[in-house]
Amino acid sequence: MNLPNKLTLLRVLLVPVFIVLTYLPFPGHMYAALAVFILASLTDFLDGYLARKLNLITDFGKFMDSLADKILVLAALIWLVEADIMPGWCLFVVMAREFAVSGLRMVAANTGRVIAAGWSGKVKTASTMVCICLIMLLFEMSFLPANLLQGVETACVVVILVTTIYSGIEYFVKNKDVFKGQM
Repeated sequence: MNLPNKLTLLRVLLVPVFIVLTYLPFPGHMYAALAVFILASLTDFLDGYLARKLNLITDFGKFMDSLADKILVLAALIWLVEADIMPGWCLFVVMAREFAVSGLRMVAANTGRVIAAGWSGKVKTASTMVCICLIMLLFEMSFLPANLLQGVETACVVVILVTTIYSGIEYFVKNKDVFKGQM
């Protein structure tokens, strides 16, 4: 197994650690969870960079990298819903987009076509990870004004929603020909 694939598996293994840290009741537990989330997020950028630079792109890596991203981000978004920061319907929109794009990729794969991650999908992933980090960082900063915290949280949820919806639409618009002759 090559280094980029090991980094991808590390990201998956860090998800349960992240989840446990969000629940453990010790002072600063959210900072510890944030540190794990940041580490896991950095493996996302590093594994892709190394795979391209060292020409270590594998089918396993293409599949698992995308799955690892989804597992990490959805775990964090579920925490946001449970912490009453993000409404459940927003999580539904994110999950629906992920299932829809995965379905599109499966249909394309049946015809021998691979739909690579688009620019907007990468922006969605990066901005979602940054927003999650920002929310987690501010979570334990009770000394900040409540309206500031709520404003940042709301702005982050909007960014997550807008980039999710935009990238989902873009995938389908750019790849609408995948469905020709399928219906």
